[in-house]
Amino acid sequence: METLKKDIKAIVESLGYIFYDIVFESREGDQVLSVHIDHENGIDIDDCVKVSEKVSDYLDETDPIETSYSLEVTSAGAERELRDHVDLERAIGKTIYLETFDQTFQGTLEHLTEATLTIKEKNNKTHDILIADIQFIRRAIEF
Repeated sequence: METLKKDIKAIVESLGYIFYDIVFESREGDQVLSVHIDHENGIDIDDCVKVSEKVSDYLDETDPIETSYSLEVTSAGAERELRDHVDLERAIGKTIYLETFDQTFQGTLEHLTEATLTIKEKNNKTHDILIADIQFIRRAIEF
């Protein structure tokens, strides 16, 4: 699965998209290979079709999965988890939600270093938070 992930990541990135993840799972008895992508301008159906065609060609050529399955290409999601420093860098200037050991915050990610991040809430109050204290962090939709 790691080789498959690496190869699909290369395809996605060669098309100018950000690779988020792949998931191979069973849904109602059917096997589904789901490729999650992103782009700084967002993802629409045409983007998913473009990536799906290239990934499908690769899968047809290499036949890396022995069982029958369906391929789906989707957006990584508006409220996706931020899993690493690269994800955090891409989220600067965007609304995030985070949980520490004892508090929750939602606001704009203003600044990021290797050890801390600064979040600005709607009331303009800023918080410097140690990344080591973050239990969960994701993008958030602000209404």
